[in-house]
Amino acid sequence: MNARIRDVALKVSVTEAQPKEIDDIVLHAEKLRKLNFLEARMMAHVIGELGPDVAYVDASDVNEARYGEDIRGFLPASLRGMKIFSEHHADRTYPVVSAASIVAKVRRDAIIEGLRQQYGDFGSGYISDPKTMAFLRDWRRAHAEYPPIVRLSWKTIKELEDEVAQSRLGM
Repeated sequence: MNARIRDVALKVSVTEAQPKEIDDIVLHAEKLRKLNFLEARMMAHVIGELGPDVAYVDASDVNEARYGEDIRGFLPASLRGMKIFSEHHADRTYPVVSAASIVAKVRRDAIIEGLRQQYGDFGSGYISDPKTMAFLRDWRRAHAEYPPIVRLSWKTIKELEDEVAQSRLGM
């Protein structure tokens, strides 16, 4: 499906947020302007590269209009007057958003596979996955820090650090 999308698309652009970039936003940005704001900035980057007449985006903010305006604020001046359709579940309504979602998922899967080759099997990456949690605990014990693929601002890391501190106290 991804190859078919790329065959019919006039242009495709993908951008990625690195764990350190996410940490910087989460740890240092205004309380209400964190991941959604980063995502809006990245969305504006992609829109800027593609230069469409109109943009359709899946709103990550609870306030769809605000998310669209956040994106607009990051756009180059030449694109700020464009129409932005910012809606929840836009992938259900707009085929272009569905296609973008597929392209992003395929890219994410490729990145994850590369990370597995480099770091070993870390499971799904979600806290509900015992394999992920075991990977993080084992890596932390063996290296005294987490690998650079881990967001240190992740609440789970704080919880794991609390476990490490307790184990040092013999608890």
